[in-house]
Amino acid sequence: MALEDRERWDRRFREGSHASQEAPAWLDALTNEIPRKGRALDVASGAGRVACWLARRGLHVTAVDVSPVGLELTRDAARAQGVELETLELDLEQRPLPPGPFALLSCFNYLQRDLFPQLRERLEPGGVLVCELPTRRNLERHARPGARFLLESNELLTLCAPLEIVYYREGWIDARSLARIVARKPVRA
Repeated sequence: MALEDRERWDRRFREGSHASQEAPAWLDALTNEIPRKGRALDVASGAGRVACWLARRGLHVTAVDVSPVGLELTRDAARAQGVELETLELDLEQRPLPPGPFALLSCFNYLQRDLFPQLRERLEPGGVLVCELPTRRNLERHARPGARFLLESNELLTLCAPLEIVYYREGWIDARSLARIVARKPVRA
């Protein structure tokens, strides 16, 4: 990611455009499918809403983002919520994900298609990938994000293959066209 992208995200976080600390409510509905122990990596963590939710569950969380301002918000949120987590400033277009294995990997609102092989590879057997990403239909009602950052219909299923699909939903949700997935890495016998 270019320096101007990091600066843009820093500016957005300073302006408070991503200030909500509420994790997506749909995660609570799938609580039995999401691990409560082990290592977790929250990719493109932003202000840390998902990272803190995972840490409250008991996972040892590393929050990764290109924005140092976003990561500072993540650390502030963790302190306010009484949880511990690690943060790592990382440009995922330039450097690989931290080595696994992880019990859980999460990626919300950040589409980098060539990252999915790393996501699948870094899961431990039985580990879970949780994603929520906007789809191209989002352009019917919103000008942003641009098409490059939007999934095609059912594309998330393809990107996650050959993981076992535990949960999948795609469509208009809370005025946005989204694809949501919980997928598990098979345990080999």
